[in-house]
Amino acid sequence: MRTSRFILLLLALCVHLSVHPQSVLNGVDDTSGGFLNSGDDSEYYDANGQKRSTWGRDTSKVDRTVPTEFFQWRIDERLGTVLPEEYNDTLPHLFQNWNATDGLYGEYNYLGNLGAPRLARNFLDREAVTDFMFTQNFDYYHTSPGNFLFTNTKSPLTNLQYHSCGTKENGQDRVRAYFATNINKLAGIGFKIDYLFGRGYYLNQQNSQFGGTLYGYYRGEHYDMHAMASWEHLKMGENGGIEDETYITNPQSFPQSYSSRDIPTVLSDVYNRNDQQTYYLTHRYSLGIYHDLEVPDSLKPVMPQDQELLMRIKSDSLRDVIKADTLLLSATLDSLKTQWQNEQVTPQEFIPVTSFIHTLHIKRLTHNNYVRNSGIPSTYLTHDPYYRSSYSSFSDETKAISVKNTLGLQLREGFNKWAKAGVTLFASHEFKRFNLPSLATNDTLDAYEHYTENHLSVGGELLKSQGHTLHYRAGAEFWVVGPDAGDMELYGNADLNFRLGKDTVRFEANAFIKNVGPAFYFDHFHSQTHWWDNSMDRETRTRLEGRLAIDRTATSLRFGVENLTNYTYFASLLTPNYASDGTTISSYGHDVEARQHSSNIQVLSATLHQDLHLGIFHWDNEVTWQASSNQDVLPLPALSIYTNPYIAFHIAKVLRVELGADMRYFTRYYAPDYAPFVQQFVVQDATQERTKIGHYPILNAYANFAIKRVRGYINVKHFNQSTGHYFWAPRYPVDPFSIHFGISWNFYD
Repeated sequence: MRTSRFILLLLALCVHLSVHPQSVLNGVDDTSGGFLNSGDDSEYYDANGQKRSTWGRDTSKVDRTVPTEFFQWRIDERLGTVLPEEYNDTLPHLFQNWNATDGLYGEYNYLGNLGAPRLARNFLDREAVTDFMFTQNFDYYHTSPGNFLFTNTKSPLTNLQYHSCGTKENGQDRVRAYFATNINKLAGIGFKIDYLFGRGYYLNQQNSQFGGTLYGYYRGEHYDMHAMASWEHLKMGENGGIEDETYITNPQSFPQSYSSRDIPTVLSDVYNRNDQQTYYLTHRYSLGIYHDLEVPDSLKPVMPQDQELLMRIKSDSLRDVIKADTLLLSATLDSLKTQWQNEQVTPQEFIPVTSFIHTLHIKRLTHNNYVRNSGIPSTYLTHDPYYRSSYSSFSDETKAISVKNTLGLQLREGFNKWAKAGVTLFASHEFKRFNLPSLATNDTLDAYEHYTENHLSVGGELLKSQGHTLHYRAGAEFWVVGPDAGDMELYGNADLNFRLGKDTVRFEANAFIKNVGPAFYFDHFHSQTHWWDNSMDRETRTRLEGRLAIDRTATSLRFGVENLTNYTYFASLLTPNYASDGTTISSYGHDVEARQHSSNIQVLSATLHQDLHLGIFHWDNEVTWQASSNQDVLPLPALSIYTNPYIAFHIAKVLRVELGADMRYFTRYYAPDYAPFVQQFVVQDATQERTKIGHYPILNAYANFAIKRVRGYINVKHFNQSTGHYFWAPRYPVDPFSIHFGISWNFYD
């Protein structure tokens, strides 16, 4: 009931905001923001210039057309460079997968429930573990400056989405609202609100997430600014997986049948909570020159006729006197023509030459792991409690804060005809502070150790974004002061567009060399359940990656190779607990370690994406092949497949419908396990019995529709449920057969 009230209140708020701002903007003419002026009460005419009839209608009401055009972009977090973004929230295709935690193409492993952490199966899609790792696996929900979409819109835009499935006991609900409006042509503001609640089809895995983001921007000739503030609260129930995979793989072995809610889980009353705030500002001031634009003769203003020029003289009697005197008329016309020519303004374009850049990025995170009511079995953890008397009830907390300032000087692209790329020099200072529990902690005292770091780095970047054929970006950053002194990162990407017959072919390349120290929590982690202090070496990663795309045939091939030295990762460490006979393993004690693999590891990857269609028949396919030189340290599936045959057609020319069924599949492998007390995916312990998952297709059937500003879907997930290994993490089964639906509605005005 509380959730329903919240959803209704949020929907009412967003609809109100989508209407009310126009009352403020209606007074702004097209030169100020492109919005129509509803205060104009002149007569209306049709497209042929004929006066509209007012018979039979209320002439006190004004008909007007609301413009619905908008465009979106992202920004580079370091320097605030604007990056065009083709995707927007109005695309109807694959909308049934938009809310899927396993990704648009089922490319992520996760724990089954909506709102659970996830891990990309394709290694090239994984981000390196950061100092804020506890929210990193929630990237589908977490908002960072680099993945947020800024919007320029001609009319206030509100997008409302609602996704739901299941019942009051096991259901999943998500409501999302995005609002954007322009102050004028150069500035805009907006917000995003996202609320998610997944009760879970299995016990003790309920998730609740709430987040909000405010943003604003100004994009002028000399001054450019983007700002945003984001607050997120993520709470997750941890059940440790089901007690026995046999409930899924061989349910006939039990004397009775079990529904998903009847299957016992390892943990109960165990929770993780993350509260993160992000504050971001990037702005720049540009110096430059104004360049006259060449206007075609057909668009140049034409000198008025003599009679029109004379009409500039307001006095009728004076005009008559001038017309009567031939010499005076000639002199007057010459003067009026000179005056008219002086009034003509040559259109100019501002060309920025030098920009001064400042970026401020503040992040704060509080991670809390807590247990209530003896929710941990006595044999689950390896160690005795570190600093409390028992595991029956406790709360562990760690905090992290980062304040980063970056100053940059940029010689803009096109500032000189001999310079084909822009050049940027920058320097960054980052202050970090971490709080971890101290050994002085006990049942009545919470004590903390504080780690403070200051980092200084310098770097440079080359950027070419203009033109149609070749674009590139290359840069380097070196850390010179602080614990990371000596770290280095070189990076570059480029795209080449060229014609091949009637096709446009695009080749993209990406490469980097990183020699950097591991994230803070690889070196230090203190909690009631796991504890380590390390001093790890730098990790070296070298990647070469390419992508070939042909738009006409909807074909793309992505391929890459990466070499890793001193690969840093989390690993599970299991200790057998034996039964009374001394030989039978009844359970395992769990621990987690942060490890480094000193030898080289190579990863090869290739992904083919091919969309086919013939008339109303369509077939989308994506196949990824991977190979890891060390499957014990970096396990990867050999094949991951997504296939989606469907038909697409229109009803009454306005309703677009897609009917289809898609499949997700990957080959069996020792997939990373999940460690609930560090909230990370960990490599399985190779010294003990391991679990393989995969080789089980997940089939979904769906109906997808779009009409004008409304999109919706009905998705029957896992309709092929049967006995098998339908796990996407060891001991964490995929949700059983379920019916999902969702709707998205765009409001303008």
